[in-house]
Amino acid sequence: MTTTLPLDAPGTPGAMAGDRPTRLQRELRAIHALIYRDLLRLACQRAHTTLMLLHPVLYLVILGGGLAALIPSSSLGVGYQTYLFPGMLMMTVQTPAILVGIRLITDRQSGYLRELLMAPVSRSTLLLGSCAGGTLVATAQGAVLLSLAGVVGLPYDPLLLALLLAGMILISFTITALALTLAVSLRRPEAFHTLLGVVMMPLLFLSGGFFPLQSLPGWTHVLAAANPLAYGVDLLRGSIALQVPNGTAVGGLEWAGRQLPLPLEAALLLIAGIGALMWAGHRFKRLE
Repeated sequence: MTTTLPLDAPGTPGAMAGDRPTRLQRELRAIHALIYRDLLRLACQRAHTTLMLLHPVLYLVILGGGLAALIPSSSLGVGYQTYLFPGMLMMTVQTPAILVGIRLITDRQSGYLRELLMAPVSRSTLLLGSCAGGTLVATAQGAVLLSLAGVVGLPYDPLLLALLLAGMILISFTITALALTLAVSLRRPEAFHTLLGVVMMPLLFLSGGFFPLQSLPGWTHVLAAANPLAYGVDLLRGSIALQVPNGTAVGGLEWAGRQLPLPLEAALLLIAGIGALMWAGHRFKRLE
């Protein structure tokens, strides 16, 4: 679905009748328009959104429920469904975040991106608006799965839910920025899909979302330490451990045999996202 919104449309930030907008107002209007476009797509494609949410729910209920009877809680510190929940939250926000990169490529092929580039705003602003829209949509879908926390035995504690929601916002931003970084370097959606097929499955298995990282061979720990998904899962799992009694699960990320503090993991995710977005912005300015 392609929706073109005029940058001087009523209701956009800073719109004042009869006044010529300043440069800042134009930039804000562009970001608002791109975010609105993504939210409008989310509202109109309900069947597609439902199918994307069904995937992690099936993993959580079927895989988690089946293995919960085989894996003792003493080996993980929590029940297996509780252990699996952070990985499913990450999987839920991952898909819509990655789709932002695919849309950028298809927008380039359809000519819609060329129309956007004619707007009197900087290219970095257009990229930032796409990233913000993707982050918001991914977080909204993750919040739907978060409502199932009680199914896996987690309390509906306001602080716990706030911590998990904040973690999902950060993860969504980082994955969206990384997806845009790939998208500005590729010209065909087929190449993007192929690259994702090769890369995403190893990243998922090395994220610690399905089983403890310590159960893997030693050489994989180095790969896990470079995997942004592993930091996202560990951040969510650590947030649960802060609020749930006896909720500390084994198998988190370690540097030199020591667990990473949650603020450091959050900072590393934020740095990775900002760095990826800045590099994508640099490449986007040179896009033909």
